[in-house]
Amino acid sequence: MPLRHRRLAAWLLAGLAGLFAAGCATSDSCDASLAASPQFGTDCRFRNPPNPQAQPSQSGWKIWSRFFTADKTGTVPVDPIPVRQLDRAALDALDNGANHVVRLGHSSHLLKLRGKYWLIDPVFSERASPVQWAGPKRFHAPPLTLADLPPIEGLILSHDHYDHLDLAAIDALRERVQRYFVPLGVGARLRDAKVAPGRIQEFDWWQQGRQGDVQVTATPSQHFSGRTLWDRDSTLWASWVIESGGERIFYSGDSGYFPGFAQIGQRFGGFDLALMENGAYDTYWPSVHMTPEETVKAFQDLRGKLLYLVHNSTFDLAFHTWQDPLDRVAAITEREKIPLATPEIGEVLTIGQARANALWWKGLR
Repeated sequence: MPLRHRRLAAWLLAGLAGLFAAGCATSDSCDASLAASPQFGTDCRFRNPPNPQAQPSQSGWKIWSRFFTADKTGTVPVDPIPVRQLDRAALDALDNGANHVVRLGHSSHLLKLRGKYWLIDPVFSERASPVQWAGPKRFHAPPLTLADLPPIEGLILSHDHYDHLDLAAIDALRERVQRYFVPLGVGARLRDAKVAPGRIQEFDWWQQGRQGDVQVTATPSQHFSGRTLWDRDSTLWASWVIESGGERIFYSGDSGYFPGFAQIGQRFGGFDLALMENGAYDTYWPSVHMTPEETVKAFQDLRGKLLYLVHNSTFDLAFHTWQDPLDRVAAITEREKIPLATPEIGEVLTIGQARANALWWKGLR
């Protein structure tokens, strides 16, 4: 069977498996606990903020038909992605008086915030898919295993897509996470995964929470949600602001470019570090992921000090080459003298500490 047909069959089977596995969780009536949100419509779905400049996506049929039939070139690396292996001793040796960010891959990050460990969108499974025998496969292993992770003070989720919400990781970490911070509706996903309800906090945009000395705020983004064809936009999506020890971190989650970035920058007065989506963009879905040029513009809107690129180099989710997101932003930031961080997988970045940034992907096929 030709590769194209094998890919079509695998994705079709994976999609159907996900649909039948989760279809029974849907309901014909709106969830009353979500109805108070300004983002929740009378159709029982969440909506993006108004944006007259937002361009419409192609139909789902056209998008999936293209995935099934179009050839891809250069979307998966030939050479190994460099990974810096980590262990618990190395993590514990990091200065407890500083804020550290460890790149785990894609949008997954381990944070050590003044001695306490946090996770953002932890995905450790081999595939970002409803099943582990088909779907986008990792380019590299994580720099440490789930078993090697320390106790987690807080776990932040941006939305419920498979490349951000990995239920296998949630299951493995269930007893080691003190508090989960999630957008509205995502709490039900965790409760279904047997997470204790008392550990889950759900947030609408602009709502704040605290765990120890760390304050988090759910902020707007322009995206969508859902894990099947039947539950699209039934849960909210969000970007996040994390404040620790007088330093502010912004995490974009997944988002198209929209005026909300400037609003967030104005409200918070800028950020010491901005983890910005940079990958999986396409003309077929122009408003749910940012082009590299839009990523830089959003960073400037946020009044960020250091641009840190995420959402690339781990999964094949679009039609651009795997290096394209990194190449284009690196060229823009060099030209415009914008501080850039493109850490290797497993690299530790300490906020406020000088570092030499390496364009590690150069020369890799």
